[in-house]
Amino acid sequence: MRGMAQGRIAIVGTGGTISSIGRDVFDLHDYDATGKMLDAAEILDRLPRGANDPECYPVPFLSVSSTRIGFPEWRSLVVLCGNIVEQDPGVAGIVILHGTATLEETAFFLHLTLKVDVPVVVVGAQRPWNGLSSDAGLNLRNAIRVAASDEARGLGVLVLLNDEVHSARDVTKGSTTRLHSFHSPVHGPIGQADSDRVVFYRTPTRRRAPDTEFDIAGIEALPRVDILYAYAGSDDVLAKAALAAGAEGIVSAGFAPGSPNPMEAAVLREAAAAGTIIVQSTRAGSGRVLPTTELVAAGFISADDLTPQKARILLALALIRTTDAAEIDRMFRTY
Repeated sequence: MRGMAQGRIAIVGTGGTISSIGRDVFDLHDYDATGKMLDAAEILDRLPRGANDPECYPVPFLSVSSTRIGFPEWRSLVVLCGNIVEQDPGVAGIVILHGTATLEETAFFLHLTLKVDVPVVVVGAQRPWNGLSSDAGLNLRNAIRVAASDEARGLGVLVLLNDEVHSARDVTKGSTTRLHSFHSPVHGPIGQADSDRVVFYRTPTRRRAPDTEFDIAGIEALPRVDILYAYAGSDDVLAKAALAAGAEGIVSAGFAPGSPNPMEAAVLREAAAAGTIIVQSTRAGSGRVLPTTELVAAGFISADDLTPQKARILLALALIRTTDAAEIDRMFRTY
């Protein structure tokens, strides 16, 4: 198949909807109640394959809802991907099966921390494996094809759902259950997995794995970073609570185009002056937070166009390296 690298694809299972088995074919929303999830080997056994599809093999890892995934699992995935590449010189790419709830966060963390040079594709599904019109099987087959594509190399971590290839930096989940839930606001997908071949149309320009400055080897826990969501009538209680809990950084998911409410802003300005890193994002879902006079005077860092949940990941990784606000500001303009 044109554009497909020679070699094997490792399939890492973490659980999620793509691995789930509902009560029957019509169970498209309450399938978690069954507690049934297939592991990577079982999924590969059930996956229809084309004559030219690359060889795949399962790598045992987890079978959980992605709401249970955080830094310990991310750290283990980084180590696991490194081990796969080190132990299998013939591996051409890695596919990670993942629940959609935190898929974008796992993908972005790996996008910033992986040190492997093969394509890594994170894939999920909006409907369980045995559901009527499930997207699980086709999404997985397409993710395998993307991971085996020569053109996928050097693009950082990729996300595949609904025939679209997205950069882990840009993609977000925009609907609870629709098949077209995952999208990249403003920037759009970087490619697509069509029935005849995988095609790419743009290359991400922001710095990405494996060429990043973040190394989590030996890190037991990320610095505490909390997200504060702005809403009409909110006050400063949650900001004070986050600081009292020991937050080393705070992401303000502020009103668009990027500001907290006045009471919260006052607390965050004091915190910034005392050395806590405050990153200003927005609840809007897309668009850059511009460095206004007010933002600069407050000592806040712009999240650029990162969503609050992704700004939190970048800030936590940045705080491993430095507490210098100017350096962290550079990182937000780099990644």
